[in-house]
Amino acid sequence: MARARKGKVKVPRNNGANLGFEAKLWTAADKMRGHMDPGEYKHVALGLIFLKYVSDAFEERHAHLLNRVDRGADPEDPDEYRAKNIFWVPKEARWGQLQSSAKQPEIGKLIDDAMVAIERDNPSLKGVLSKDYARPALDKRRLGELIDLIGTIGLGDEESRSKDILGRVYEYFLGQFASKEGKKGGEFYTPRCIVKLLVEMIEPYKGRVYDPCCGSSGMFVQSKEFIRAHDGGLGDISIYGQESNPTTWRLAKMNLAIRGIEANLGPHNADSFHRDLHKDLKADFILANPPFNMSDWGGDRLREDVRWKHGVPPVGNANFAWVQHMIHHLAPTGIVGFVLANGSMSSNQSGEGEIRKNVIEADLVDCMIALPGQLFYGTGIPACLWFLGRDRSGKPTRGGKPLSDRRGKTLFIDARKLGYLVDRVHRELCDEDIQRIAGTYHAWRGEKGAGKYEDIPGFCKSATLEDICGHGHALTPGRYVGAEETDDDDEPFEEKLPRLVRSLEEQFSEAGKLEETILKNLAEVHLGR
Repeated sequence: MARARKGKVKVPRNNGANLGFEAKLWTAADKMRGHMDPGEYKHVALGLIFLKYVSDAFEERHAHLLNRVDRGADPEDPDEYRAKNIFWVPKEARWGQLQSSAKQPEIGKLIDDAMVAIERDNPSLKGVLSKDYARPALDKRRLGELIDLIGTIGLGDEESRSKDILGRVYEYFLGQFASKEGKKGGEFYTPRCIVKLLVEMIEPYKGRVYDPCCGSSGMFVQSKEFIRAHDGGLGDISIYGQESNPTTWRLAKMNLAIRGIEANLGPHNADSFHRDLHKDLKADFILANPPFNMSDWGGDRLREDVRWKHGVPPVGNANFAWVQHMIHHLAPTGIVGFVLANGSMSSNQSGEGEIRKNVIEADLVDCMIALPGQLFYGTGIPACLWFLGRDRSGKPTRGGKPLSDRRGKTLFIDARKLGYLVDRVHRELCDEDIQRIAGTYHAWRGEKGAGKYEDIPGFCKSATLEDICGHGHALTPGRYVGAEETDDDDEPFEEKLPRLVRSLEEQFSEAGKLEETILKNLAEVHLGR
């Protein structure tokens, strides 16, 4: 693989939404907060955005049908909309009707009734939409102002849908809410650049995609975007997910609904450890960002579980329970990529080291990536990416792609120096960083057109199982990639050392003169007092 040029200036590219009105919309939503927790008021704004989207899409189709009435079209026939993958919006839930009443004190109840009506006529949304806009704690004047503001933005017309405007605004809001909520926000939002990197690494072209802790469904959304960007068939993948938090589960359902993505997230929220809704699933692709170092996962009630093939995970930390849950659900030729806390790469506490050793010696570890700090909202815990595969022999998989034989080998990538600061506390990987990491992985796997792989000191290293055993089965990339090469100026050491000594003596001399001047000036100031 070609080396990156040293000294090259990277131009950050925005991996999120940049439509011009999101910040204004966020500010309006933020004004409503008052004494409300962000976890409460996010549903006020996101629910209204969803309502505006489905209403805009409906109204465009409605206008089209009105122009075809003479040909037998019925603008009030729900099937005319469902046939075009557009939600049927009953009269009492249409945006124009609601906005005309935005300044009325009963606006909260009207919105609640609209949400009930939409769920009633669209079974896929049953139990998903927020219906507590009438509660006394919600300032109805500011609610009306937010409705008026959202009313100025076109969200659901055909042009907007083609640009995925609502999805991008939705994602912007998810990121902002995650930032505001701190640690709790990370439960439903994984930074877009991390999701994009995971998807670019495992390339889910065709098959079953699974996320056992799907949060707001970001992994699924990015998988669909990847397929669309590579001219794939959107019907070529089937999506399965699960989420334990009831609020986040509803958020995931809405996030998928606004993008027209069909997924099986189960009939309700459920804990993947204790109520596995996809017990018989063997997935071709698994992507996940499990909660880091979860201590209250109920492991004491699962000591004999069939999923613990590589060792019983400790009761006080769910990291290796997640690892083994995903291995259990992996198809024979499948691949899994997930985020974990850095401690998972080297910890030997409570039997974790033994489980990691067994996973390594089962030849499942394909790639390990150390990530930069400050990527995640609400947690300063350093994180890494794991990529595991059952069959690494190189026989054609994933749509018939032939790969190299990687048995007994693992790729280590140290990406800690990549990325750029978005603000004082948040960092992002730009598109160039993502392509560099993913390109290195694909070249190492021997994929056609990915270029030739080579170890790069300080960045990547292809290590053998023997190498890993020699490091005590630790999977920390820094132990393997070594130090980054520095430019050699070709100056012989016997000439360089005397030159550096002379330079140091000159600097000492200048320092002495500067010290004398400072002391003299201070003495003059003292005498002049």
